Amino acid sequence: MSDVLAFAGVSVVRGKSRLLDDVDWEVEEGERWVILGPNGAGKTTLLQLAAARIHPTTGVVGILGEVLGAVDVFELRPRIGLASASIAERIPGGELVGNVVVTASYGVLGRWREHYDDLDYSRAMRLLDALGAAHLADRLFGTLSEGERKRVQIARALMTDPELMLLDEPAAGLDLGGREDLVSRLGALAQDLEAPALVLVTHHVEEIPPGFTDVLMLREGRVVAAGPLPITLTADNLSRTFGLPLVLEKHGDRWSARAGEAANPLP
Repeated sequence: MSDVLAFAGVSVVRGKSRLLDDVDWEVEEGERWVILGPNGAGKTTLLQLAAARIHPTTGVVGILGEVLGAVDVFELRPRIGLASASIAERIPGGELVGNVVVTASYGVLGRWREHYDDLDYSRAMRLLDALGAAHLADRLFGTLSEGERKRVQIARALMTDPELMLLDEPAAGLDLGGREDLVSRLGALAQDLEAPALVLVTHHVEEIPPGFTDVLMLREGRVVAAGPLPITLTADNLSRTFGLPLVLEKHGDRWSARAGEAANPLP
């Protein structure tokens, strides 16, 4: 079994919908994966499995050496850092940013009666500083811009020193400047040898940070391609993933994509 994630014949069915269909996938320690695919491809469902938030309908999901369904998920989840819109929606708008980060130590959203020491607060501030958000520590979470909220969420997800870090569309809703700042900081995290294994979900190749090593491409719940970025992220695989001819270009350690000439123009 893989050190971090091991999916074998995994399917997720809800009613008549097959959200994932016979997925095989492995993530090893030190790898940085990006999951690409259109809306409805099954990307978020895959991440929910990896975060031990749901169980597969069929197949086996291994997470950090444990098998989902044969382990207490409440003991497993603290070993996984998760930043997603669903968590952000549950953070009280009146919570101080410093508390948003430090409360991850107890796995709660919103300060109550827990006790934190100076080491907890020092770690929270270091993480906020690494993400360019230390100046926000005394702000209310509800007053932050979308870009600021994204950085705070990532700091929170790192607070417990996780063995696996999951990022669900971290650049969604950001303007160009905010996206580029976040991608740069995630690139620095990816190249940190002490950082956990990383999995990032996105729709856009432009949002792949430098330092990411592998790509999993999904369409309609099925794997189109998976493997090392340099050989797997191709125009052909990308076109099959998104269902139209695409031109893929590489600019240094970044990518961009656009519709090819064969794509049907808008009327």
